[in-house]
Amino acid sequence: MEKQYFIGVDVGSASVRAAIFDLTGTRLAFSVRPIRQFHPKTNFVEQSSVDIWSNVCNTVKEATFQANIDPTHIRSIGFDATCSLVAVNTGGQPLSVSENNVPERDIIMWMDHRAGKEANSINLTNDPTLRHVGGEVSVEMALPKILWLKNHFPQRYHAAWRFFDLADFLVWKATGSDVSSICTLTCKWNYLAHQMQFSKEFLQKIGLEDLTDKIPPVILELGEKAGNLTSETACELGLHDKVIVASGIIDAHAGGLALIGANPIGSLAIISGTSNCHMIVSSKPTMVPGVWGPYYGAMLPEYWLNEGGQSAAGSLVEWSLHQHEAWSELEDEAHSSGHHYYQLLNDAVTQLEKLEKYPTAQLHILADHHGNRSPRANPCAKGMVSGLTLEKGREALARYYLATLQSIVYGTRHIIDTLITAGHQIDRLVMCGGATKNQLWLREYANATGQEIHLAQEEDAVNLGAAILGAVASGAFASIAEAAQAMVRAGNIIYPDKETFPFHQVKYKVYLQMYQDQQRYIDIMRSTMLF
Repeated sequence: MEKQYFIGVDVGSASVRAAIFDLTGTRLAFSVRPIRQFHPKTNFVEQSSVDIWSNVCNTVKEATFQANIDPTHIRSIGFDATCSLVAVNTGGQPLSVSENNVPERDIIMWMDHRAGKEANSINLTNDPTLRHVGGEVSVEMALPKILWLKNHFPQRYHAAWRFFDLADFLVWKATGSDVSSICTLTCKWNYLAHQMQFSKEFLQKIGLEDLTDKIPPVILELGEKAGNLTSETACELGLHDKVIVASGIIDAHAGGLALIGANPIGSLAIISGTSNCHMIVSSKPTMVPGVWGPYYGAMLPEYWLNEGGQSAAGSLVEWSLHQHEAWSELEDEAHSSGHHYYQLLNDAVTQLEKLEKYPTAQLHILADHHGNRSPRANPCAKGMVSGLTLEKGREALARYYLATLQSIVYGTRHIIDTLITAGHQIDRLVMCGGATKNQLWLREYANATGQEIHLAQEEDAVNLGAAILGAVASGAFASIAEAAQAMVRAGNIIYPDKETFPFHQVKYKVYLQMYQDQQRYIDIMRSTMLF
């Protein structure tokens, strides 16, 4: 049989990663490059499509070189990306979304919260469309961002030829095909996939009645062929113009597709990264307050998807470490010893636990520093800490680090409990992403949820999910399920320590109570009529 290889390109929040796989899902090569973020002010986060595309080209060329294969045997390429908004003008060039009209800043990132007022105005319509996003549109979604641009810079809005989700932009850039994905539009643009339409009444209510003129007219199913590389992009990528490009997909959904594509019912996929996404499918729609969806066919064909999430996960851990007074010392030791600072911290936690069985018994953190995506659907929620002392040094940092990990895990458990209460059956947790490379964090996920954590053998399952879509689009497999069965292999299982569950049960109660306490503080401040 002729050799066949498939490229999966994953554009995350901070980097581009390209990987090459064969028919068995074996990874032959991997390349990663950082991409830029611009933070002009609080809650504004922008990127450059020129920067991202340049790094896509570089990583694909590097991976192809590393794989030491004949590029003519590369059959396809699949793109996944964060659900960020890309603006393109009538000439097909970047259209600035920055307040200062900086040309290169043509992307509003998913984590950007500038459009809070617009999100509120959309939610005040109480339109039936909102039932398919857990009852409220999120500030992280596309329509509030587009409405913000229209309200603040109407000339730029009218100059826009296309608004793309980032994955769809990459497909357009690669093929020239003016198409969108059922995944991106359904999950982030309020497209009603089960009706195969946008609600005209809804768009009119929110002041975006002309939006459908500014998005691609063709919507592709997952695993459908979008086109071939153009001669120009084939040259830029170091490939050939026979390479087939699959329809795009959101990064978390690519990971979910790989993790549960072969065994969907009863499986909750947790994709860990800058943020966390929790993906579960069912054969019938399930309405879950505060959890996005149900979306039809948005991750796996013919299944309804619910998507819970935490707006800050890996980013919160990093932020917390950098704020601590002991961070500089830890960073210096990491450089001098050659050990990663997470390894040093995990060692410090181990030593601390020899002295104290539960070092965080009196230190509690509410991990809503960037709002609560699910299940409270409150972008204005804030983080909290209870139990601070004057403790200093490595031991204090280890304690705070462990409490932060646990807090994020309790947020995941809150989502799991909400899904189960709404009627979902969860038999197993399957996980990929950054947290899976941290054994301490995996331990806490298992212990706090009381469930086994199943890992994929391929640690970069998001890239693999994108490659699977390309393999299906190229005809190498008849379906996503068939491709997942052939290309995804099970990895390790982390088992919970049942002895610790009572401790986590109590801390979880504190976690839930902290949010209620925060709402009390807000009410008290509002009662003064001064704030």
